[in-house]
Amino acid sequence: MKIFIVGGSSGIGLSLAKRYASLGNEVAICGTNEEKLKEIKKNDSSIKIYKVDVRNKDELKSAIDDFSQGNLDLVINSAGIYTNNRTIKLSDKEAFAMIDINLTGVLNTFEAVRDMMFKNNRGHIAIISSIAGLLDYPKASVYARTKMTIMGVGETYRAFFRDYNINITTIVPGYIATDKLKSLSKEDITKKPTVLSEEESTNIIIKAIEEKKEKIIYPLSMKILIFIITKLPKKLLTYIMIKQANWGKK
Repeated sequence: MKIFIVGGSSGIGLSLAKRYASLGNEVAICGTNEEKLKEIKKNDSSIKIYKVDVRNKDELKSAIDDFSQGNLDLVINSAGIYTNNRTIKLSDKEAFAMIDINLTGVLNTFEAVRDMMFKNNRGHIAIISSIAGLLDYPKASVYARTKMTIMGVGETYRAFFRDYNINITTIVPGYIATDKLKSLSKEDITKKPTVLSEEESTNIIIKAIEEKKEKIIYPLSMKILIFIITKLPKKLLTYIMIKQANWGKK
């Protein structure tokens, strides 16, 4: 298969790229961090590298077209940024960056492959959201709102793309032990519920894509927990979530 991973220079995106490449697939990734991209290129020549800002649709499309040469089996968007800051501390720069990368980046991914996949009458698109996007409460973060929105975007595109034999899988993971999560948690992720390793998450995502699932929420324990707490009154849910967000802070 030919596979392009948007935001594949770190975290789950890079883990997926390495796994797919090890299975004999043609894999390309894109990202913006030049140092990370150079390091990946040095350590794994089997993965093709592109320096691309996902906010630039033309730039993204150009990279995908160069790699695919008109034939692409799977594109995965795992690009995303997160900040611990909430609205009262969130700068406009941080807010716009999350909206641009987390949301506009997904829209650009769909649009970058649309014509090619329509012409080929086949293809698969996977977008990585977050369990945070399932929690609808008044003080939800900008990050959570962007992840909630892209789930809706996935549903909308699926309705239009299915006539062209194009599958869309929405990936909704809980906490994954990425370097980013460890950094944001000051290297202590023990208080995060049901944390999975990158390898465990990679296994689940690849299986969901192989089975052409429309949506996968995991791990099961987190899925059950989310189902329960979303039944709570909004005031109580807000209290619990704000308290959880401040775990470990002095």
